[in-house]
Amino acid sequence: MRILVAEDDVRMASMLRRGLTEDGYSVDVVSDGRDAIWQATEHHYDAIVLDLMLPLADGFEVCRTLREADRWAPVLLLTARSDVADRVRGLDSGADDYLAKPFSFSELSARLRALMRRGARPRPAVLSVDSLSLDPATHLAWRGDQQLELSPKEFALLELFLRHPGEMLTRTRILEHVWDMAYDGASNVVDQYVAYLRRKIDRPFAVAQLETIRGGGYRLLEHARSEPDQSE
Repeated sequence: MRILVAEDDVRMASMLRRGLTEDGYSVDVVSDGRDAIWQATEHHYDAIVLDLMLPLADGFEVCRTLREADRWAPVLLLTARSDVADRVRGLDSGADDYLAKPFSFSELSARLRALMRRGARPRPAVLSVDSLSLDPATHLAWRGDQQLELSPKEFALLELFLRHPGEMLTRTRILEHVWDMAYDGASNVVDQYVAYLRRKIDRPFAVAQLETIRGGGYRLLEHARSEPDQSE
């Protein structure tokens, strides 16, 4: 297993290299963000330990750049900052976990093992299917370059569809994920909100992407049809 450590503090980098090597990993160490980006795009790593405050390119930029380049190695962000907003920003930039300094090496090692068990599956910060895009962090959505004005429930509904493109979602499954257990399963709230959503993401653009499957549920097509679907 190969790990990249991006840390500009020489003593910290040396400690991490020594500890991870003793754990049986092959370890590469870089001291700035640009080298971290280069190494992680040129080589395969099973995980990346990334300091937030790197010179030349900080941890936020490194994470964003790697995810935009479809590099999905799990990233453990190291930060000396206690500000919740910075930790949130790091996770929204593409990091998978964070650890505040000072930390115990045993905890860092355990977190890395947990991250590597998940593997390097794609985890895009922005969800996109055809010309539809949605950013869960900023709560913004677009069709092409036009921003969509969605209510909170419409946004949550679109996010669910974008996470399962081409898959039929039953009304019960939609109800469980977008509403809560207090809602009556016989309610037509799902049909109403799918209709609301369709009026905002399909009809103004003369396309049909949100499909009704009669007797089944709904499906977001992976490619929008150019002819609008008039059914609700």
